[in-house]
Amino acid sequence: MTLSILDWGIIGFYLVICMAAGIWMRRYVRGVADFAVAGREMNVNTGIASLAATELGLVTVMYTAQLGYEKGFAGATVGVIMALAMYGVGLTGFVIGPLRRSGVMTIPELFEDRFGTPVRWLAGLFVVLGGVLNMGVYLRVGGEFLVYVTGLPPYALELIMIGLLALVLLYTVLGGMLSVLVTDYLQFLVLGFGIVLTSVLVIYNIGWSTLVQQLWISWDGTRADGGGRLGSHPFNPFHSSSLGWGYILWQVVFQIAVVTTWQTQVSRVLSARDEETAKRMYRRSAFYFVGRFALPALFGAAAFVYFSGHGGLPEGLDSRTAMPAYLATILPVGVIGLVIAGMLAAEMSTDSGYLLTWATVIYNDLIMPCVRRPMSGPARLLLTRCLVCAIGVFLVFYGLLYELKGNVWDYLAVTGNIYLASVFTLLVSALYWPRANRYGAFAALVLGAIGPLTFLIVNGRVDEAHQIAPQVAGASSFGLAFLGMIVGSLVTPAPTPKPTPKGVS
Repeated sequence: MTLSILDWGIIGFYLVICMAAGIWMRRYVRGVADFAVAGREMNVNTGIASLAATELGLVTVMYTAQLGYEKGFAGATVGVIMALAMYGVGLTGFVIGPLRRSGVMTIPELFEDRFGTPVRWLAGLFVVLGGVLNMGVYLRVGGEFLVYVTGLPPYALELIMIGLLALVLLYTVLGGMLSVLVTDYLQFLVLGFGIVLTSVLVIYNIGWSTLVQQLWISWDGTRADGGGRLGSHPFNPFHSSSLGWGYILWQVVFQIAVVTTWQTQVSRVLSARDEETAKRMYRRSAFYFVGRFALPALFGAAAFVYFSGHGGLPEGLDSRTAMPAYLATILPVGVIGLVIAGMLAAEMSTDSGYLLTWATVIYNDLIMPCVRRPMSGPARLLLTRCLVCAIGVFLVFYGLLYELKGNVWDYLAVTGNIYLASVFTLLVSALYWPRANRYGAFAALVLGAIGPLTFLIVNGRVDEAHQIAPQVAGASSFGLAFLGMIVGSLVTPAPTPKPTPKGVS
Protein backbone atom coordinates (compact mmCIF):
# COMPACT_ATOMS: atom_id res chain seq x y z
CA MET A 1 0.00 0.00 0.00
CA THR A 2 1.31 3.46 -0.88
CA LEU A 3 -1.31 5.57 0.89
CA SER A 4 -1.05 6.92 4.42
CA ILE A 5 -3.88 7.45 6.91
CA LEU A 6 -3.83 11.13 5.95
CA ASP A 7 -4.35 10.26 2.28
CA TRP A 8 -7.27 7.95 3.04
CA GLY A 9 -8.76 10.64 5.30
CA ILE A 10 -8.66 13.23 2.50
CA ILE A 11 -10.32 10.82 0.09
CA GLY A 12 -13.01 9.84 2.61
CA PHE A 13 -13.76 13.46 3.55
CA TYR A 14 -14.23 14.44 -0.09
CA LEU A 15 -16.53 11.49 -0.80
CA VAL A 16 -18.74 12.35 2.18
CA ILE A 17 -19.06 16.01 1.13
CA CYS A 18 -19.78 15.07 -2.49
CA MET A 19 -22.38 12.46 -1.62
CA ALA A 20 -24.13 14.75 0.86
CA ALA A 21 -24.36 17.56 -1.70
CA GLY A 22 -25.69 15.24 -4.38
CA ILE A 23 -28.32 13.63 -2.15
CA TRP A 24 -29.41 17.04 -0.80
CA MET A 25 -30.60 18.02 -4.29
CA ARG A 26 -33.18 15.22 -4.27
CA ARG A 27 -35.70 17.54 -2.64
CA TYR A 28 -35.78 19.79 -5.71
CA VAL A 29 -36.66 17.04 -8.23
CA ARG A 30 -40.35 17.31 -9.04
CA GLY A 31 -40.50 15.62 -12.43
CA VAL A 32 -38.58 14.28 -15.43
CA ALA A 33 -37.74 17.78 -16.72
CA ASP A 34 -36.00 18.61 -13.43
CA PHE A 35 -34.37 15.16 -13.36
CA ALA A 36 -33.11 15.15 -16.96
CA VAL A 37 -32.41 18.78 -17.92
CA ALA A 38 -32.43 20.64 -14.57
CA GLY A 39 -35.59 22.54 -15.49
CA ARG A 40 -33.65 24.26 -18.32
CA GLU A 41 -32.27 26.86 -15.90
CA MET A 42 -28.51 26.26 -16.26
CA ASN A 43 -26.49 29.51 -16.40
CA VAL A 44 -23.16 30.03 -18.14
CA ASN A 45 -20.82 29.48 -15.18
CA THR A 46 -22.61 26.39 -13.94
CA GLY A 47 -22.74 25.07 -17.48
CA ILE A 48 -18.99 25.56 -17.98
CA ALA A 49 -18.17 23.79 -14.73
CA SER A 50 -20.59 20.94 -15.45
CA LEU A 51 -19.44 20.51 -19.05
CA ALA A 52 -15.78 20.60 -18.10
CA ALA A 53 -16.21 18.21 -15.16
CA THR A 54 -18.34 15.70 -17.07
CA GLU A 55 -15.99 15.64 -20.06
CA LEU A 56 -12.84 15.19 -17.94
CA GLY A 57 -13.26 11.83 -16.30
CA LEU A 58 -10.71 9.44 -14.87
CA VAL A 59 -10.96 7.51 -18.12
CA THR A 60 -10.02 10.78 -19.88
CA VAL A 61 -6.90 11.14 -17.78
CA MET A 62 -5.99 7.51 -18.49
CA TYR A 63 -6.44 7.55 -22.26
CA THR A 64 -4.78 10.95 -22.74
CA ALA A 65 -1.86 9.82 -20.57
CA GLN A 66 -1.64 6.69 -22.72
CA LEU A 67 -1.47 8.91 -25.80
CA GLY A 68 1.30 10.88 -24.10
CA TYR A 69 3.21 7.70 -23.24
CA GLU A 70 2.96 6.36 -26.79
CA LYS A 71 3.14 9.58 -28.84
CA GLY A 72 4.66 12.24 -26.60
CA PHE A 73 3.23 15.75 -26.78
CA ALA A 74 1.84 15.02 -30.24
CA GLY A 75 -0.83 13.01 -28.44
CA ALA A 76 -2.41 16.26 -27.21
CA THR A 77 -3.29 17.29 -30.79
CA VAL A 78 -6.76 15.79 -30.41
CA GLY A 79 -7.48 18.29 -27.62
CA VAL A 80 -6.44 21.23 -29.80
CA ILE A 81 -8.75 20.07 -32.57
CA MET A 82 -11.62 19.67 -30.12
CA ALA A 83 -11.07 23.14 -28.65
CA LEU A 84 -11.12 24.74 -32.11
CA ALA A 85 -14.28 22.85 -33.05
CA MET A 86 -16.00 23.86 -29.83
CA TYR A 87 -15.09 27.51 -30.14
CA GLY A 88 -16.20 27.61 -33.77
CA VAL A 89 -19.57 26.05 -32.92
CA GLY A 90 -20.00 28.42 -29.98
CA LEU A 91 -19.16 31.40 -32.19
CA THR A 92 -21.49 30.51 -35.06
CA GLY A 93 -24.21 28.59 -33.23
CA PHE A 94 -23.89 25.83 -35.85
CA VAL A 95 -26.43 23.12 -34.92
CA ILE A 96 -26.59 24.00 -31.21
CA GLY A 97 -28.51 27.25 -31.84
CA PRO A 98 -31.52 25.77 -33.62
CA LEU A 99 -31.29 22.66 -31.44
CA ARG A 100 -31.71 24.68 -28.24
CA ARG A 101 -34.53 26.73 -29.78
CA SER A 102 -36.38 23.53 -30.63
CA GLY A 103 -37.06 22.85 -26.94
CA VAL A 104 -36.39 19.10 -27.24
CA MET A 105 -34.95 16.99 -24.42
CA THR A 106 -32.79 14.73 -26.63
CA ILE A 107 -31.49 14.86 -30.20
CA PRO A 108 -33.63 11.98 -31.57
CA GLU A 109 -36.75 13.82 -30.38
CA LEU A 110 -36.02 16.48 -33.03
CA PHE A 111 -36.09 13.85 -35.78
CA GLU A 112 -39.73 12.93 -35.16
CA ASP A 113 -40.96 16.28 -36.50
CA ARG A 114 -38.92 15.93 -39.69
CA PHE A 115 -38.55 12.20 -40.38
CA GLY A 116 -41.24 10.46 -38.32
CA THR A 117 -41.41 8.32 -35.19
CA PRO A 118 -39.59 5.23 -36.63
CA VAL A 119 -36.52 7.34 -37.44
CA ARG A 120 -36.60 8.88 -33.98
CA TRP A 121 -36.74 5.41 -32.43
CA LEU A 122 -33.93 3.97 -34.56
CA ALA A 123 -31.77 7.04 -33.96
CA GLY A 124 -32.37 6.69 -30.23
CA LEU A 125 -31.34 3.03 -30.42
CA PHE A 126 -28.05 3.92 -32.13
CA VAL A 127 -27.41 6.73 -29.64
CA VAL A 128 -27.84 4.34 -26.72
CA LEU A 129 -25.85 1.56 -28.39
CA GLY A 130 -22.89 3.80 -29.17
CA GLY A 131 -23.05 5.66 -25.86
CA VAL A 132 -23.33 2.64 -23.57
CA LEU A 133 -20.64 0.67 -25.43
CA ASN A 134 -18.43 3.75 -25.29
CA MET A 135 -18.95 4.00 -21.55
CA GLY A 136 -18.47 0.25 -21.11
CA VAL A 137 -14.75 0.52 -20.31
CA TYR A 138 -14.96 3.52 -17.95
CA LEU A 139 -15.24 1.55 -14.74
CA ARG A 140 -12.44 -0.85 -15.68
CA VAL A 141 -10.01 1.87 -16.75
CA GLY A 142 -10.87 3.98 -13.70
CA GLY A 143 -10.43 0.96 -11.46
CA GLU A 144 -7.03 0.25 -13.01
CA PHE A 145 -5.89 3.77 -12.13
CA LEU A 146 -6.88 3.35 -8.48
CA VAL A 147 -5.28 -0.10 -8.25
CA TYR A 148 -1.91 1.05 -9.58
CA VAL A 149 -1.77 4.44 -7.86
CA THR A 150 -2.74 3.09 -4.43
CA GLY A 151 -0.84 -0.20 -4.55
CA LEU A 152 -3.97 -2.28 -4.00
CA PRO A 153 -3.78 -5.88 -5.25
CA PRO A 154 -5.09 -6.51 -8.78
CA TYR A 155 -7.97 -8.65 -7.52
CA ALA A 156 -9.42 -5.51 -5.88
CA LEU A 157 -10.28 -4.14 -9.35
CA GLU A 158 -13.75 -5.68 -9.41
CA LEU A 159 -14.56 -4.37 -5.92
CA ILE A 160 -13.40 -0.86 -6.87
CA MET A 161 -15.56 -0.91 -10.01
CA ILE A 162 -18.66 -1.90 -8.04
CA GLY A 163 -17.91 0.61 -5.27
CA LEU A 164 -17.48 3.51 -7.71
CA LEU A 165 -20.70 2.63 -9.46
CA ALA A 166 -22.65 2.35 -6.19
CA LEU A 167 -21.58 5.82 -5.06
CA VAL A 168 -22.47 7.41 -8.38
CA LEU A 169 -25.80 5.63 -8.67
CA LEU A 170 -26.88 6.77 -5.23
CA TYR A 171 -26.88 10.49 -5.87
CA THR A 172 -27.64 10.30 -9.61
CA VAL A 173 -30.76 8.18 -9.11
CA LEU A 174 -32.01 10.46 -6.35
CA GLY A 175 -31.22 13.91 -7.73
CA GLY A 176 -30.75 13.49 -11.50
CA MET A 177 -29.30 16.45 -13.40
CA LEU A 178 -29.65 18.75 -10.38
CA SER A 179 -27.36 16.48 -8.35
CA VAL A 180 -25.04 16.13 -11.32
CA LEU A 181 -24.72 19.92 -11.65
CA VAL A 182 -23.99 20.46 -7.94
CA THR A 183 -21.47 17.64 -7.67
CA ASP A 184 -19.92 18.64 -11.01
CA TYR A 185 -19.21 22.09 -9.58
CA LEU A 186 -17.46 20.60 -6.54
CA GLN A 187 -15.59 18.12 -8.69
CA PHE A 188 -14.52 20.83 -11.13
CA LEU A 189 -12.81 22.73 -8.31
CA VAL A 190 -11.15 19.70 -6.70
CA LEU A 191 -10.07 18.14 -9.98
CA GLY A 192 -8.73 21.39 -11.42
CA PHE A 193 -6.55 21.96 -8.38
CA GLY A 194 -5.38 18.33 -8.31
CA ILE A 195 -4.35 18.23 -11.97
CA VAL A 196 -2.50 21.56 -11.84
CA LEU A 197 -0.66 20.50 -8.67
CA THR A 198 0.26 17.15 -10.23
CA SER A 199 1.57 18.90 -13.35
CA VAL A 200 3.83 21.12 -11.25
CA LEU A 201 5.19 18.11 -9.34
CA VAL A 202 5.75 16.10 -12.52
CA ILE A 203 7.75 18.91 -14.12
CA TYR A 204 9.67 19.39 -10.86
CA ASN A 205 10.47 15.67 -10.72
CA ILE A 206 11.63 15.25 -14.32
CA GLY A 207 12.57 18.80 -15.30
CA TRP A 208 11.08 20.43 -18.38
CA SER A 209 14.30 20.57 -20.41
CA THR A 210 15.15 16.99 -19.42
CA LEU A 211 11.68 15.81 -20.43
CA VAL A 212 11.88 17.41 -23.86
CA GLN A 213 15.44 16.25 -24.43
CA GLN A 214 14.78 12.66 -23.39
CA LEU A 215 11.68 12.43 -25.55
CA TRP A 216 13.68 13.65 -28.51
CA ILE A 217 16.64 11.31 -28.09
CA SER A 218 14.27 8.42 -27.42
CA TRP A 219 12.71 9.18 -30.79
CA ASP A 220 15.90 9.52 -32.82
CA GLY A 221 17.57 6.54 -31.15
CA THR A 222 20.56 8.34 -29.58
CA ARG A 223 19.95 7.25 -25.98
CA ALA A 224 23.22 6.20 -24.38
CA ASP A 225 21.67 4.54 -21.33
CA GLY A 226 19.86 1.80 -23.22
CA GLY A 227 16.44 3.20 -22.27
CA GLY A 228 13.20 2.75 -24.18
CA ARG A 229 12.70 3.85 -27.75
CA LEU A 230 9.67 5.98 -28.62
CA GLY A 231 8.16 4.67 -31.82
CA SER A 232 6.23 7.85 -32.60
CA HIS A 233 7.42 11.39 -33.27
CA PRO A 234 6.84 13.15 -29.91
CA PHE A 235 6.31 16.66 -31.29
CA ASN A 236 5.01 16.38 -34.87
CA PRO A 237 1.52 14.85 -35.05
CA PHE A 238 1.55 14.96 -38.88
CA HIS A 239 4.61 12.67 -39.08
CA SER A 240 3.87 9.25 -40.55
CA SER A 241 5.06 7.55 -37.37
CA SER A 242 2.73 9.68 -35.25
CA LEU A 243 -0.98 10.36 -35.82
CA GLY A 244 -0.57 11.16 -39.51
CA TRP A 245 -2.65 13.25 -41.87
CA GLY A 246 -5.40 10.69 -42.30
CA TYR A 247 -6.00 10.34 -38.59
CA ILE A 248 -6.00 14.12 -38.04
CA LEU A 249 -8.47 14.77 -40.87
CA TRP A 250 -10.80 12.14 -39.39
CA GLN A 251 -10.47 13.82 -35.99
CA VAL A 252 -11.42 17.22 -37.43
CA VAL A 253 -14.73 15.86 -38.70
CA PHE A 254 -15.16 13.68 -35.62
CA GLN A 255 -14.69 16.56 -33.17
CA ILE A 256 -17.18 18.79 -35.00
CA ALA A 257 -19.65 15.93 -34.67
CA VAL A 258 -18.78 15.46 -31.00
CA VAL A 259 -19.42 19.06 -29.95
CA THR A 260 -22.73 19.21 -31.83
CA THR A 261 -24.04 15.67 -31.42
CA TRP A 262 -22.49 13.88 -28.41
CA GLN A 263 -25.54 13.67 -26.17
CA THR A 264 -23.71 14.26 -22.86
CA GLN A 265 -22.40 17.58 -24.18
CA VAL A 266 -25.61 18.51 -25.95
CA SER A 267 -27.57 17.80 -22.75
CA ARG A 268 -25.86 20.90 -21.31
CA VAL A 269 -26.99 22.88 -24.34
CA LEU A 270 -30.55 21.65 -23.84
CA SER A 271 -30.36 22.49 -20.12
CA ALA A 272 -29.17 26.06 -20.77
CA ARG A 273 -31.50 29.00 -20.18
CA ASP A 274 -31.45 30.03 -23.82
CA GLU A 275 -29.50 29.79 -27.06
CA GLU A 276 -27.07 32.60 -26.24
CA THR A 277 -26.22 30.98 -22.89
CA ALA A 278 -25.39 27.74 -24.69
CA LYS A 279 -23.15 29.52 -27.22
CA ARG A 280 -21.31 31.49 -24.54
CA MET A 281 -20.81 28.29 -22.55
CA TYR A 282 -19.13 26.66 -25.55
CA ARG A 283 -16.91 29.63 -26.36
CA ARG A 284 -15.72 30.12 -22.79
CA SER A 285 -15.00 26.45 -22.11
CA ALA A 286 -13.30 25.67 -25.44
CA PHE A 287 -9.69 26.27 -24.37
CA TYR A 288 -10.24 24.06 -21.34
CA PHE A 289 -10.23 21.07 -23.68
CA VAL A 290 -6.63 21.79 -24.67
CA GLY A 291 -5.59 21.34 -21.05
CA ARG A 292 -7.90 18.33 -20.80
CA PHE A 293 -5.58 16.54 -23.23
CA ALA A 294 -2.26 18.32 -22.74
CA LEU A 295 -1.79 17.94 -18.97
CA PRO A 296 -2.55 14.20 -18.74
CA ALA A 297 -0.42 13.72 -21.89
CA LEU A 298 2.37 15.40 -19.92
CA PHE A 299 1.91 12.77 -17.18
CA GLY A 300 2.15 9.97 -19.75
CA ALA A 301 5.21 11.42 -21.46
CA ALA A 302 6.92 11.88 -18.08
CA ALA A 303 6.09 8.26 -17.19
CA PHE A 304 7.76 7.11 -20.41
CA VAL A 305 10.91 9.10 -19.65
CA TYR A 306 10.96 7.95 -16.02
CA PHE A 307 10.60 4.23 -16.71
CA SER A 308 12.91 4.40 -19.74
CA GLY A 309 15.61 5.74 -17.43
CA HIS A 310 14.97 2.93 -14.93
CA GLY A 311 15.33 -0.06 -17.19
CA GLY A 312 11.89 -0.03 -18.81
CA LEU A 313 8.40 -0.82 -17.58
CA PRO A 314 8.18 -3.22 -14.63
CA GLU A 315 6.41 -6.51 -15.25
CA GLY A 316 2.63 -6.16 -15.26
CA LEU A 317 2.57 -2.56 -16.51
CA ASP A 318 1.76 -1.31 -19.99
CA SER A 319 1.26 2.07 -21.69
CA ARG A 320 -2.17 2.38 -20.06
CA THR A 321 -1.13 1.68 -16.47
CA ALA A 322 2.33 3.29 -16.54
CA MET A 323 1.03 6.75 -15.59
CA PRO A 324 -0.69 5.83 -12.28
CA ALA A 325 2.30 3.67 -11.29
CA TYR A 326 4.58 6.64 -12.01
CA LEU A 327 2.47 9.06 -9.96
CA ALA A 328 2.58 6.62 -7.04
CA THR A 329 6.38 6.96 -7.01
CA ILE A 330 6.65 10.76 -7.06
CA LEU A 331 3.66 12.21 -5.19
CA PRO A 332 4.29 12.86 -1.47
CA VAL A 333 2.02 11.93 1.43
CA GLY A 334 -1.09 14.09 1.54
CA VAL A 335 -0.68 15.24 -2.04
CA ILE A 336 -1.39 11.78 -3.43
CA GLY A 337 -4.59 11.65 -1.36
CA LEU A 338 -5.66 15.00 -2.76
CA VAL A 339 -4.87 13.91 -6.31
CA ILE A 340 -6.81 10.67 -5.92
CA ALA A 341 -9.75 12.64 -4.53
CA GLY A 342 -9.59 14.81 -7.65
CA MET A 343 -9.44 11.75 -9.90
CA LEU A 344 -12.38 10.20 -8.06
CA ALA A 345 -14.16 13.50 -8.62
CA ALA A 346 -13.49 13.14 -12.33
CA GLU A 347 -14.73 9.55 -12.44
CA MET A 348 -17.90 10.23 -10.47
CA SER A 349 -18.72 13.34 -12.47
CA THR A 350 -18.34 11.61 -15.81
CA ASP A 351 -20.19 8.45 -14.78
CA SER A 352 -23.12 10.35 -13.28
CA GLY A 353 -23.54 12.62 -16.31
CA TYR A 354 -23.28 9.75 -18.77
CA LEU A 355 -25.62 7.43 -16.87
CA LEU A 356 -28.25 10.15 -16.73
CA THR A 357 -27.85 11.00 -20.41
CA TRP A 358 -28.26 7.48 -21.78
CA ALA A 359 -31.15 6.72 -19.42
CA THR A 360 -32.90 9.88 -20.62
CA VAL A 361 -32.52 8.83 -24.26
CA ILE A 362 -33.95 5.36 -23.54
CA TYR A 363 -36.88 6.89 -21.66
CA ASN A 364 -37.57 9.72 -24.07
CA ASP A 365 -36.87 8.12 -27.45
CA LEU A 366 -37.22 4.35 -27.10
CA ILE A 367 -39.94 3.85 -24.51
CA MET A 368 -42.22 6.90 -24.61
CA PRO A 369 -42.95 6.73 -28.40
CA CYS A 370 -44.22 3.15 -27.81
CA VAL A 371 -46.42 3.97 -24.81
CA ARG A 372 -50.06 4.32 -25.83
CA ARG A 373 -51.45 5.64 -22.57
CA PRO A 374 -49.72 8.59 -20.90
CA MET A 375 -47.80 7.71 -17.75
CA SER A 376 -48.15 9.73 -14.57
CA GLY A 377 -45.34 12.06 -13.55
CA PRO A 378 -44.17 9.86 -10.63
CA ALA A 379 -44.24 6.78 -12.87
CA ARG A 380 -42.09 8.46 -15.53
CA LEU A 381 -39.60 9.61 -12.91
CA LEU A 382 -39.41 6.12 -11.38
CA LEU A 383 -38.89 4.59 -14.82
CA THR A 384 -35.99 6.94 -15.58
CA ARG A 385 -34.36 6.15 -12.25
CA CYS A 386 -34.70 2.41 -12.88
CA LEU A 387 -33.06 2.86 -16.28
CA VAL A 388 -30.06 4.58 -14.66
CA CYS A 389 -29.65 1.57 -12.36
CA ALA A 390 -30.04 -0.93 -15.22
CA ILE A 391 -27.35 0.77 -17.31
CA GLY A 392 -25.05 0.80 -14.29
CA VAL A 393 -25.41 -2.95 -13.77
CA PHE A 394 -24.72 -3.60 -17.46
CA LEU A 395 -21.56 -1.50 -17.31
CA VAL A 396 -20.11 -3.59 -14.48
CA PHE A 397 -20.51 -6.84 -16.40
CA TYR A 398 -19.37 -5.37 -19.72
CA GLY A 399 -16.29 -3.86 -18.09
CA LEU A 400 -15.37 -7.19 -16.55
CA LEU A 401 -15.95 -9.32 -19.65
CA TYR A 402 -14.78 -7.16 -22.58
CA GLU A 403 -11.05 -7.44 -23.33
CA LEU A 404 -9.82 -3.99 -24.32
CA LYS A 405 -7.09 -4.22 -26.94
CA GLY A 406 -4.99 -1.37 -28.26
CA ASN A 407 -5.35 2.31 -27.48
CA VAL A 408 -8.25 3.35 -25.21
CA TRP A 409 -8.87 6.58 -27.13
CA ASP A 410 -9.23 4.70 -30.42
CA TYR A 411 -11.83 2.40 -28.83
CA LEU A 412 -13.78 5.37 -27.45
CA ALA A 413 -13.65 7.33 -30.70
CA VAL A 414 -14.79 4.42 -32.84
CA THR A 415 -17.60 3.32 -30.51
CA GLY A 416 -18.75 6.93 -30.41
CA ASN A 417 -18.77 6.84 -34.20
CA ILE A 418 -21.49 4.15 -34.07
CA TYR A 419 -23.96 6.96 -33.70
CA LEU A 420 -21.99 10.18 -34.13
CA ALA A 421 -21.55 9.84 -37.88
CA SER A 422 -25.15 8.91 -38.63
CA VAL A 423 -26.89 11.15 -36.08
CA PHE A 424 -24.66 14.10 -37.01
CA THR A 425 -25.68 13.54 -40.63
CA LEU A 426 -29.36 13.45 -39.68
CA LEU A 427 -29.04 16.50 -37.47
CA VAL A 428 -27.35 18.65 -40.10
CA SER A 429 -29.79 17.46 -42.77
CA ALA A 430 -32.87 18.04 -40.58
CA LEU A 431 -31.79 21.58 -39.75
CA TYR A 432 -30.25 22.74 -43.03
CA TRP A 433 -31.36 20.57 -46.00
CA PRO A 434 -35.07 20.74 -46.94
CA ARG A 435 -34.71 17.84 -49.42
CA ALA A 436 -33.72 15.33 -46.72
CA ASN A 437 -36.36 12.67 -46.07
CA ARG A 438 -36.93 9.59 -43.93
CA TYR A 439 -35.53 7.19 -46.54
CA GLY A 440 -32.22 9.01 -46.52
CA ALA A 441 -32.36 9.10 -42.72
CA PHE A 442 -32.78 5.32 -42.47
CA ALA A 443 -29.94 4.77 -44.96
CA ALA A 444 -27.64 7.13 -43.06
CA LEU A 445 -28.34 5.44 -39.71
CA VAL A 446 -27.64 1.93 -41.00
CA LEU A 447 -24.64 2.73 -43.20
CA GLY A 448 -23.03 4.99 -40.60
CA ALA A 449 -22.84 2.16 -38.07
CA ILE A 450 -21.20 -0.40 -40.36
CA GLY A 451 -17.60 0.82 -40.01
CA PRO A 452 -17.49 1.11 -36.18
CA LEU A 453 -19.32 -2.18 -35.56
CA THR A 454 -16.99 -3.98 -37.99
CA PHE A 455 -14.03 -2.43 -36.14
CA LEU A 456 -15.27 -3.71 -32.77
CA ILE A 457 -16.03 -7.22 -33.99
CA VAL A 458 -12.92 -7.75 -36.13
CA ASN A 459 -10.39 -6.07 -33.82
CA GLY A 460 -11.71 -8.00 -30.84
CA ARG A 461 -10.93 -11.28 -32.60
CA VAL A 462 -7.73 -10.83 -34.64
CA ASP A 463 -4.13 -10.05 -33.76
CA GLU A 464 -2.70 -6.54 -34.00
CA ALA A 465 -1.20 -7.04 -37.45
CA HIS A 466 -4.63 -7.68 -39.01
CA GLN A 467 -6.69 -5.07 -37.14
CA ILE A 468 -8.65 -2.31 -38.88
CA ALA A 469 -7.13 1.15 -38.43
CA PRO A 470 -9.41 3.41 -36.35
CA GLN A 471 -9.24 6.25 -38.88
CA VAL A 472 -10.44 3.86 -41.60
CA ALA A 473 -13.44 2.74 -39.54
CA GLY A 474 -14.20 6.29 -38.39
CA ALA A 475 -13.84 8.10 -41.69
CA SER A 476 -15.80 5.42 -43.56
CA SER A 477 -18.71 5.79 -41.13
CA PHE A 478 -19.03 9.52 -41.91
CA GLY A 479 -18.64 8.95 -45.66
CA LEU A 480 -21.24 6.17 -45.73
CA ALA A 481 -23.69 8.10 -43.54
CA PHE A 482 -23.63 11.21 -45.75
CA LEU A 483 -23.76 9.06 -48.88
CA GLY A 484 -26.80 7.23 -47.54
CA MET A 485 -28.57 10.48 -46.67
CA ILE A 486 -27.87 12.14 -50.04
CA VAL A 487 -28.61 9.15 -52.27
CA GLY A 488 -31.54 7.92 -50.19
CA SER A 489 -33.17 11.36 -50.24
CA LEU A 490 -32.56 12.11 -53.91
CA VAL A 491 -33.78 8.80 -55.37
CA THR A 492 -37.03 8.82 -53.39
CA PRO A 493 -39.95 11.27 -53.44
CA ALA A 494 -39.35 14.65 -51.85
CA PRO A 495 -40.81 15.02 -48.36
CA THR A 496 -44.24 16.54 -47.99
CA PRO A 497 -43.82 20.12 -46.73
CA LYS A 498 -44.31 20.28 -42.97
CA PRO A 499 -44.08 23.05 -40.43
CA THR A 500 -40.50 23.79 -39.42
CA PRO A 501 -39.54 21.88 -36.23
CA LYS A 502 -40.25 23.79 -33.05
CA GLY A 503 -37.93 26.75 -32.66
CA VAL A 504 -35.92 25.97 -35.81
CA SER A 505 -35.38 28.72 -38.35
